[in-house]
Amino acid sequence: MASARPSPSRRPAAVSTAPRPRGPAVAATAARRTRSARRVILALGLVTLAFGARAAAAVLTLDDAVRAALQKNQTLKVSAFSPEIARANVLAEYGRFDPALTFRRTYGETESAVTRAPLVNSLVQTDDAALALGGLTPWGLSYSLAATAENQRGTFNRFSDRYVTFGGVTVTQPLLRGFGFGANLAALRIAKADRSLADWQHRQTVIDTVTGVVLAYNSALQARENVRIARLSRDLTAQLVAQNETRNRIGQISDADVLQARARLAGREEAVLIAQRNAADLDHRLRQLIGETSFPLDGAALELEPLPPAVPLTVDAAADLKRAYALRPDFQAARLGIVRRQATQALAQNQLLPRVDFVGSYGYGGDDPDFGTARRQVRDRDSRAYSAGLVVSVPLTFAEGRGRARAAKLAVRQAEADLVRTEQDIAVDVAAAAGQIETTRLRVEATRRALDLAQQSLEAEQKKFTAGTSSTFLVLQAQEILAGAQSSLARALADERRARAAYERELGTTLEARGLKVE
Repeated sequence: MASARPSPSRRPAAVSTAPRPRGPAVAATAARRTRSARRVILALGLVTLAFGARAAAAVLTLDDAVRAALQKNQTLKVSAFSPEIARANVLAEYGRFDPALTFRRTYGETESAVTRAPLVNSLVQTDDAALALGGLTPWGLSYSLAATAENQRGTFNRFSDRYVTFGGVTVTQPLLRGFGFGANLAALRIAKADRSLADWQHRQTVIDTVTGVVLAYNSALQARENVRIARLSRDLTAQLVAQNETRNRIGQISDADVLQARARLAGREEAVLIAQRNAADLDHRLRQLIGETSFPLDGAALELEPLPPAVPLTVDAAADLKRAYALRPDFQAARLGIVRRQATQALAQNQLLPRVDFVGSYGYGGDDPDFGTARRQVRDRDSRAYSAGLVVSVPLTFAEGRGRARAAKLAVRQAEADLVRTEQDIAVDVAAAAGQIETTRLRVEATRRALDLAQQSLEAEQKKFTAGTSSTFLVLQAQEILAGAQSSLARALADERRARAAYERELGTTLEARGLKVE
């Protein structure tokens, strides 16, 4: 008899949510899968964070570092004030020749005894007013275009008003001491020289800062290369230790070889730490130059862009020396030093002369009890008034003037000698910088050959060691030679770039070479 129970293939799906019983093996497999999935998710999260951090840390190129230094370097911010201060001083010296409008209004009383017994006093009251436009000219003439009015009254005229007016010009012109442009424009000429001097000194500060950034950037890259070389050397030694330990276990080499390799590994661990510390310190130096103010001990290192080898530079000693004389701020500063001393000497020579001043006035006066009438007399030129004379003053010894003149003359000669010294220094500096360019180029070629040979030597020594015909000491020695050759090449490449930057600084072309301009 056929059963009414449905066949297994036609059995309806169960609706119960209760978990099915599982065996221990099934549960363990599921747990392992869950842990694996979690590891995968965690790894993906770490990779995502790493890529995010990598994208957030933008690479600092050398051009970016230079621009940051020009904007935020504290030394440049301080230096930028000097040209503005010098320009303000020039404006102040020009202001010495600006005319000034002066108004004066005074009142005074003078009481004096006329008789003693009985005591009778005389009283004089004076009202005085003046309006004048006056100033100084570059050749020493002082002038005043003035209108004055004075009213004296008192017991002598029963306090009746009596206005005395005057309108005209008054001048004082030095004829010896104080005469001429040399004496009166000395301070202005010195201020102008100081303005140009401040511009050149600020340019020198900018050049030094840009050069400092270039050198620091190269040094930071070299320090990181030294870290990589130290780690590579350590890893090679670690491989040798592992190889020695394996061969020691099977009796191929002695315990002394293992100890020798381990001792050298410990020393190379120290070299890695020293290289890392040096790289961090140079990072902080670069951060300071580009204007950063925070230098964390455990902060992330700057992301720097590797620099290509220096472009070959053709050196023309004669032409480059002329460019250095034209563009070097220190040479221009020495020339401006002569200008300043010459202005001081011109003033000192003028002060040796005795003082002889012409003084004079010309105008019209008025005199009347009525102020309006006295004023009209001046306006109508009813009464002419003038004066002329000389004021003479002669020092008895001229000791002060002679001392100042002699000191000023010696200062000019000193400035001229300093210019010659600066020329010699520049010639020596340019020649030395040009020599460094050629020397570093040859060093790069030599260290490349040395590195290639050191690499071949290490490979040969390792093969001999594996074959049992060499020793641990010789392999370690070959590793050290290779590390030294790598460091020498890195140093030569960095020195080649540094020599190019130093040469541009000695010529004064650092800013032009990088497309920069000092405003």
